[in-house]
Amino acid sequence: MAIRKTQTKAEKKQAYDRKLCKFLDEYSRVLIAEVDNVGSTQLAAVRRGIRGDSEMLMGKNTLIRRCIKVHAEATGNDKIKAIIPLLQGNVGLIFTKADLKEVREEVAKYKVGAPARVGLVAPIDVVVPPGNTGLDPSQTSFFQVLNIPTKINKGTVEIIAPVDLIRKGDKVGSSEAALLAKLGIRPFSYGLVITNVYDDGSVFSPEVLDLTDEDLIEKFASGVSMVASLSLAVSYPTMAAAPHMFLNGYKNVLAVAVETDYSFPHADQIKEYLKDPSKFAVAAPAAAALSGGAAAAPEEEKEESDGESDGEGMGFSLFDD
Repeated sequence: MAIRKTQTKAEKKQAYDRKLCKFLDEYSRVLIAEVDNVGSTQLAAVRRGIRGDSEMLMGKNTLIRRCIKVHAEATGNDKIKAIIPLLQGNVGLIFTKADLKEVREEVAKYKVGAPARVGLVAPIDVVVPPGNTGLDPSQTSFFQVLNIPTKINKGTVEIIAPVDLIRKGDKVGSSEAALLAKLGIRPFSYGLVITNVYDDGSVFSPEVLDLTDEDLIEKFASGVSMVASLSLAVSYPTMAAAPHMFLNGYKNVLAVAVETDYSFPHADQIKEYLKDPSKFAVAAPAAAALSGGAAAAPEEEKEESDGESDGEGMGFSLFDD
C-alpha cells in the first residue's frame, strides 16, 4: 500500500495560494462573512448548501492579504486590493457567480442554537419566560440568588413573571449560564454573518442587497428634488431645475407685460381680466354651462319622450276638443 506523503507547511501555503488565486481569477464577486462561534460541521453544511455557483474559503487573514497583494501585482488587477481592508477578525470569503442576495439568504439558513457559555458576550437580550420549570422545590434557593420570583406549584418550582436575565452586550455569568442549562434553554443562535460585499472593485454594505426597485426610485426622486432646490437657490441651470426655471421665467415675463405696454397673446387675456374683473364671474358659469348643458339635454329629451308616451297611453290629448 502506497504511503501518502505529508505536505510540509510551505507546500500547504503554496497550495492555498494557488487555490485563492484561482478563485480571484474566476469570480468577480465576494461576500465577506464573519464566522465567530461557528463550528466545522456548520461550515461544511454551508459549503454543501452553496455548492455549484459559489465557493467558500477560510484561512488566516495575514496569509490571505499577502496572497491578494502578490496576485494583484502579478496580474495588474488592483481592484481586488479592495478586499484587503475587509479582512478583520474571524472572517471567511465566499466567492460567487450567483445572485448576491440569494447567496446571502442561503447562508443565513444555516444557524445553530447554542447554550449560554460563561464569559460569552450576549448577542441578544435573554428573557426567561414565566411557567413551570419542572425542577423540585430544593432548587428554590438557586432562583432566590438571581432574584427570580417563584412559587411551588404541584411539587415543582414555577416562575411567576418574565425575567430579564441577560442584556445584549453583557458577559454571561456562571449563575446565568447554570440557570439556563437547568431550564434547557439555548438562547443564542450562531451562523455566518455577511459583513461586507465586494463586487468587481466596489465594496458596499450587505443592507444594499435589501433595496427594492421602489426604494431606488424613491431615493432617486429625492436626489432630483434636492438638486433642483439647490440649482434654484444658486441660479445654476440643471436638467432637474429646468422646468421650474422656465415656469418662473414665464411668470416674470407675464408680470412685466401686465405692468407695461408690452404684450403677447397669453398676456392679453390676463390684462382683460384685470381691466374687467367681472369677466371672471362670467367665465366660470359659462364653463359650467358648457359642461352641464350636454348632461341636461338628454334629461329634457327623456322627459319629453316620457310625456308623449304618457299621453298616448291615456288615449287623449290636452288639445283635443
